[in-house]
Amino acid sequence: MKLLIRNLSRTTTEADLQNMFADYGRVQSCSLILDKDTGTSKGFAFVDMPKQGEARVAMKALNGKELDGSKIRVKKAEAKAESEVTAKSVEPKSNKSNKQVSTKDSIWTKRTK
Repeated sequence: MKLLIRNLSRTTTEADLQNMFADYGRVQSCSLILDKDTGTSKGFAFVDMPKQGEARVAMKALNGKELDGSKIRVKKAEAKAESEVTAKSVEPKSNKSNKQVSTKDSIWTKRTK
């Protein structure tokens, strides 16, 4: 089961999370999400625990627990909807163009399809 851990301190490391969740069972993977530009933590991570029962116990026990001065939130990670993924990865194209229209006394811009 993949878990989402939010509200992490910027000083929390993957090793910290790995150790914390390992107290409740086997941790298959741990991914601290980093900012591309600065390389610092974005304040959230994903922990994958293969046994659903262990993951649920860890989720209940650790949700609201303080870690490195921050009260963390732990919940089941939801899969992104396909439309969300598509919307973020594909730039929308506009099929409208601006056309100037003149009238007797003024010029104004009209949007056309």
